[in-house]
Amino acid sequence: MELVRGRDPYLQELLWFAVCCRVLTLLLQASALFNLLIPDHAADAFSPPRLAEPGFCDLLLEGLLGGLSRWDAEHFLFIAERGYVYEHNFAFFPVFPLSVRAVAEVALWPLQWLLRLRSRLLLSAALLNSLFSVLAAAALYKLGCAVLRCRRMAFLAALLFCISPANVFMAAAYSESMFAFLGFSAMWHLEKGQSWHSGLLFSLASGVRANGLVNAGFFAYSRSKRFALQLQVGPGSVSKLPPFWRRLLSLGSSVIFTCAGIFLPFVLFQYYAHMRFCAPGTGLSQSIPKPLLQLALDKDYRLAAVDRFKPPWCSQRFPVLYSYIQEAYWNVGFLRYFELRQIPNFLLALPVTLLGLGAAWTYLTANPRHCLTLGLERRSYEEEQGEDKTGTGFCCPAVLVYVVHAAVLLLFGVFCMHVQVLTRFLGSSTPILYWFSAHLLQEYEPLLWSEGTDKETRASLSEKSVLGDCLAGSSEKGISENPIVRLLCSYRLNTPVTKCILGYFLSYWLLGLILHCNFLPWT
Repeated sequence: MELVRGRDPYLQELLWFAVCCRVLTLLLQASALFNLLIPDHAADAFSPPRLAEPGFCDLLLEGLLGGLSRWDAEHFLFIAERGYVYEHNFAFFPVFPLSVRAVAEVALWPLQWLLRLRSRLLLSAALLNSLFSVLAAAALYKLGCAVLRCRRMAFLAALLFCISPANVFMAAAYSESMFAFLGFSAMWHLEKGQSWHSGLLFSLASGVRANGLVNAGFFAYSRSKRFALQLQVGPGSVSKLPPFWRRLLSLGSSVIFTCAGIFLPFVLFQYYAHMRFCAPGTGLSQSIPKPLLQLALDKDYRLAAVDRFKPPWCSQRFPVLYSYIQEAYWNVGFLRYFELRQIPNFLLALPVTLLGLGAAWTYLTANPRHCLTLGLERRSYEEEQGEDKTGTGFCCPAVLVYVVHAAVLLLFGVFCMHVQVLTRFLGSSTPILYWFSAHLLQEYEPLLWSEGTDKETRASLSEKSVLGDCLAGSSEKGISENPIVRLLCSYRLNTPVTKCILGYFLSYWLLGLILHCNFLPWT
């Protein structure tokens, strides 16, 4: 696989660190302190009945990985097992549960004599998300190298992703890890000019989470920027370009077709929902087990159309079930979460909000003209030469589109969503959270100033196992060259900025495991 090929010592160390973090996450959520000894909270969440009596191996697996099946994970596992039975199941997109079911039926088929389907689905989700989170870290590193043009900052940002505040959702049976992998990979391929690869990955991402639709803006901006720069070429170069009308037609057609491909999974999913609920006389209730029908009666869950009864959204001009579910079931809408009783949730989202706002402000003040022109202005030769010397890192011109993307998601999340989900919403959707945190660490932490050149760092990394040296105490200096581990080993010497950033990442990493795995409210 292109993502993990090569002998890049940064990438090799990143993959090792990511695997260690995944293993540690699974061990902690299954440990006595986090899952077995802490009693589960009696949450009013979706909890369908188990139709088959679990065996000994099923109970053992539930004890080990049961913490990964809380809250929305129940929806994904239920969809993977039973399909879309209830109306509110359609808030969860199909690519992730289909992938979980495929792995459970194919790769884990030999375990069918030991584990029932539901247990195999849980194991499948844990394995898939462990894989996707490691690959997402690698994709973020590759993307950072292409955009930031600073491998050390890209490496640091990818390491921060491994201890993301949204860590528990990267491990649980949620779609965040798959979405992060697809999104970061698509952005990386687009930066390399591989439009078709990028479009395919963006399309798959929109079948994983609804906010994948926003990623169409990356492709539209990339094409528009190329077109705008071509309009500003010198007179000698104009004759070498195709006619204006042909370039304009190429721009319009490529943007329309690619964006249509990105929107296609969402449209097909809504069409499937419309056929299930708005087409009369389906008679699907006859194939639903009685315990699930009873659950629908007890909880007032709506099933597919029966006896010509249609839900109210079917009569809307644009019958989109997803937006109806968000409004009717979870009261999602503009300013609907601005209530006094939601202040604790706003405080929970405050750190990621401050990081997002800080990133936007830092970039805007560093590149005011570039932001005002939307990066569509061709720079002079002198400016390009100056950029070659200084235009690396978080404030380089190429970061603009990612800052705008993160700002749009942040504003939408604050004003139109349940604000506590902002941490995982941004943590799995944008690289800005990790790039800006890495920028702050490199800007304000003296312990990172002595890393030397890229060449020197590569040599030190290739001579020894970075993480292993710190853990085993075999480093010549007694301190690991892995910047995150080194900062943690020297925590008392860190600056307040470093303590705040690492404290935020690690506290949410740990608290998420403790609370989420025991059905306690979390982000």
